Amino acid sequence: MEQLPLWFLLLSLALPRVSLLTGYLVADISIITNLSGWIAPALGVLVPRSLVLILIFQDRGMSPWLVVHAIAMAAVYAAAGSGSR
Repeated sequence: MEQLPLWFLLLSLALPRVSLLTGYLVADISIITNLSGWIAPALGVLVPRSLVLILIFQDRGMSPWLVVHAIAMAAVYAAAGSGSR
């Protein structure tokens, strides 16, 4: 059974920090609390898109959702590095 709800998968494409915080506070996503120690909070603050990728991989494995989120992550980081002066 898949644990990640559809709202999390859609919202985390555009707003990964908001979706992680909402999922943590609402306790809809129990996978976030299963990561050990400071790994989840550190990844959630520093690189939330990578934490979302880890959560999707743990929940669904190699799925189309993982590919879509990986492409979104690559696009965001590529666009952030190519700013004009």
